[in-house]
Amino acid sequence: MRLVIHEPVERMDRPYARRWWALLVLCLSLLIIVMANTALTVAAPDMTRDLGLSSAGLQWVIDGYTVPYAALMLLLGAIGDKYSRRGALVLGLVVFGGGAVAGSLVDSSAGVIAARAVMGVGAALIMPATLSLLAATFPRAERAKAITLWTATAGLAIAAGPLVAGALLRHHGWSATFLINVPVAVVAIVGALVLVPPSRAAHRHRVDHIGGLLSVVWIGSLVYMIIEGPHFGWGARAVTAAVVAGLGLVAFVVWELRHPRPVVDVRRFAHRRFAGSNLAVALFFLAVFGAFYYLTQHLQFVLGYDALDTGVRMLPLAGAVFAGSALTGYLTPRVGMRVTVTAGMVGGTAALALLTRVDAASSYGDFVLPLVVLGLAIGLALSPCTDAIMGAFPESELGVGGAVNDTSLELGGSLGIALLGSVLAGSYSSHLADATKGGGLPAGALSTAQDSVGAGYAVAQGIGDKARQLGEQAARAGHAGNTEKAAQLKEQSGQLTHGARQMADAVGSSFSDAVAHTSMVGAVILGVGTVLVAVLLPWKERVTGTTAETGTTAETGTGTEMGTGTDEEGGAAAGTEVEARTGSGAGTGVEVGRSAVAR
Repeated sequence: MRLVIHEPVERMDRPYARRWWALLVLCLSLLIIVMANTALTVAAPDMTRDLGLSSAGLQWVIDGYTVPYAALMLLLGAIGDKYSRRGALVLGLVVFGGGAVAGSLVDSSAGVIAARAVMGVGAALIMPATLSLLAATFPRAERAKAITLWTATAGLAIAAGPLVAGALLRHHGWSATFLINVPVAVVAIVGALVLVPPSRAAHRHRVDHIGGLLSVVWIGSLVYMIIEGPHFGWGARAVTAAVVAGLGLVAFVVWELRHPRPVVDVRRFAHRRFAGSNLAVALFFLAVFGAFYYLTQHLQFVLGYDALDTGVRMLPLAGAVFAGSALTGYLTPRVGMRVTVTAGMVGGTAALALLTRVDAASSYGDFVLPLVVLGLAIGLALSPCTDAIMGAFPESELGVGGAVNDTSLELGGSLGIALLGSVLAGSYSSHLADATKGGGLPAGALSTAQDSVGAGYAVAQGIGDKARQLGEQAARAGHAGNTEKAAQLKEQSGQLTHGARQMADAVGSSFSDAVAHTSMVGAVILGVGTVLVAVLLPWKERVTGTTAETGTTAETGTGTEMGTGTDEEGGAAAGTEVEARTGSGAGTGVEVGRSAVAR
């Protein structure tokens, strides 16, 4: 028996025997690329101190990963379909691990940003490969269950990132949060070679490179605009990015509509099931990433938990994701995708609405119920949406299907951090100005404190340090017999001590009020999105010709895809392409055209 598996999954005459072990490898690969972002949220204070990062520098340390990650997924997913999906996964893990090693060794903000960008390129290879390999390896009857476990892993990674990073930061520097990825990537590479069968599209037509490059331009520019505009103002760079994104999107759509074999058939977005599923994924991660962004800050700065304690207190979210995923596996086949997805989005809206009760007196106990509800909502809604998106693509475009799903996820997450983060910053700044009005705080100190909750507590600490210095001077003056000066210094010290307490209270209450306000904005956005998704998703299965499409997008029976086109590698070739797929269950479907599109 060979150690490395060489037989392509497409040539196997029965389901791959070790497919559940293969799923474990795919989930492990997913785990590290999601944790790479969430772990950094708790490592950020140490990095800021050691590297002397400005707020802009810290923002780009975080988002230097996001831009290439989101921009490259469609193109790299198509390349993986053509050449090798497992090869894309292994190469991505190598690139990701190399970037992690580089990130642990550099000692400048530019170096860390560059290393994070390299990791983002690796993630853009890994993410669509995990979904495409999952879909290729599992028979249709089991695919929904496998996707449920994949989605649950993503939810676990959101909460596990701060936990792992917090444990490492107890005894190591921030560089350890980079290095922890390396052994996991090595294990995943070995597991991919031993347990994951190779896979690629049966028809290896030329990749639509122009469409792929246009997707890189418009998605990359859009993500850059989302990051730059809300955080740093709508200057020339943000406006230019917005214009490039708009023009690039138009050019991409026009090119894809005219190309005989586009990198992604944009006509799919005209179908309610596909469009609604992508909208649900984007909106859900807008809410989840945005809420995660300000909840971790509240736990660390306002409630005073360290990195590890913060990670531990996010675990109810991870556990609830698993429970919600198990629930959707039971409910979706019985009540349909629309019900479970809508219920999940209603639950997410309710979780954000519960966070509007946060105030200065709130303790961790006030966050447990919203975290549990949010986790259940993630588990309920995301698995059916991912299954629907993947089910809209034929076997030859599974990498592109995974990339579409993951691009929606990443765009939603980026928009959530940018939009809700901007609302949070504006609300906090306004509340702090009101809370300190008439307190005699210098304008420069107020401006510094308004930059972030961390900066606000730093200003309060600075006032407290000044108070202690005056207290020590008063003690020395008293010992020297200068009682009058000692009394003056003691009085000033007392005033500053009181001012430091007032400042810290003002920062905490202002940020708590900002969390409540931002949660209300998030709840309104997700609530409106819930209505739109409920309208888009069909109630019942739709039948086109003889093809039945069910609420869980599972295709049963035997399907034949037929299409006529041009072979771009061998020149003009009028031909008929037939791809037969055999699954379990009853029913026969014939899908005519470029691809099967779930409606």
